[in-house]
Amino acid sequence: MPEDNVARQAPAPAHPGTTRWLDEEQQRVWRDWLKASATVDRVLDANLRAQGLGLGEYEVLIHLSEAPDRSLRMGALAKLVRASRSRMTHTVARLENLGMVERRPASHDRRGVMTHLTDAGHARLVEVAPLHVRAVRRVFIDAIDPADLSAVGRALRAVLGAVGH
Repeated sequence: MPEDNVARQAPAPAHPGTTRWLDEEQQRVWRDWLKASATVDRVLDANLRAQGLGLGEYEVLIHLSEAPDRSLRMGALAKLVRASRSRMTHTVARLENLGMVERRPASHDRRGVMTHLTDAGHARLVEVAPLHVRAVRRVFIDAIDPADLSAVGRALRAVLGAVGH
């Protein structure tokens, strides 16, 4: 079989040492997922950047707004937004410079650092959230036939379950 057609090989039997290649439909769905995921992220990020925030910064503000006392440990926040600790430090520093968050020592563990959503950060989130929700509806929720939305949700939960999330 030509090397350039390796992704289109028929699925092999499932036994050790054998690769189960994607069939044509599976390959199409996989590539559509990659393209759609990247495109949705890019569109939502651009929409928020027009408001002075990036998608990662918005996610930080959202998670803090939902946390008790609007505060989370830096490590927990990094995990929630799927960012490295160094990326989270950079993002929180930018938001701190904008007056939207502040870092505080953890009251129960002085080695830990808590990130706290300020009143100004909460007000900014309240201002930007409706614009973001409209964009999410436009590029994701309303783009999916209502009859398919539950199936998409089940499929995404299955994917997350397969990787332990």
